[in-house]
Amino acid sequence: MTEFLTEALRVFLGTIRDVTPIVVIILGFRLLVLRRRLPNPGRLLMGFLYVLVGLALFLIGLEAALFPLGRSMAEQLTDPQFLGGSHWADYYWVYIFAFAIGFATTIAEPALIAVAIKANEVSGGSVGTWGLRGAVALGVGLGITLGAWRIVIGAPIHYFIIAGYIVVVVQTVFAPRAIIPLAYDSGGVTTSTVTVPLVAALGLGLAESVPGRNVLIDGFGLIAFASLFPIISVMAYAQVTEWLQRREMRRTKSDERVDSEAIRENS
Repeated sequence: MTEFLTEALRVFLGTIRDVTPIVVIILGFRLLVLRRRLPNPGRLLMGFLYVLVGLALFLIGLEAALFPLGRSMAEQLTDPQFLGGSHWADYYWVYIFAFAIGFATTIAEPALIAVAIKANEVSGGSVGTWGLRGAVALGVGLGITLGAWRIVIGAPIHYFIIAGYIVVVVQTVFAPRAIIPLAYDSGGVTTSTVTVPLVAALGLGLAESVPGRNVLIDGFGLIAFASLFPIISVMAYAQVTEWLQRREMRRTKSDERVDSEAIRENS
């Protein structure tokens, strides 16, 4: 119990140190530049305390549960007795787990939920909340799966990242203009409070468990995949949606033309 309280106090003091510069900047601009009084200072103080306590508990939870859990899962999934072989194809349970954890954590990501709701409001409903969340989650799942495969085979990461951004550049040329900024932002909001800890733990645990892999070189990089592939998936979602809408419009016009010709013939 004493050890836990000591660790909690250390984390809490570290959180105060990390958050204080943000508060100083915001208050400095508010009071010195804008010269506006703070509305409800008592409420702001309580909110600040909630943030500190929440962040401290979150960091304690990462160290106590999420990081150890991610590493232990990677170790168990890569156990030779469980795999039954050392070929990259024998790691299929690792790939399934990587996709599932990437998809599930992204769906639950608070930052993505907030962006999806705002995008739905601003677009007047043309950007579906669940459609965007599903497209981003699919991209993250596929990206982490590919990243896990990269760790297993030991391939250099820059080949994958360069190829991915080439795809992004090509898609940017052909994707609907309205979706491009949202797609780029979607790549950033995925790497937040829920996704990053589990993905990082998975990468480090996988690099520690696969023979011949360097933890520093191979263990990191999964978050880059989680940031890159949602951009591809969101623009692909928009392109497919636009193509379906155009096909439906052509079908509607064709049906109307057939109906008008039939009316002329009958008349």
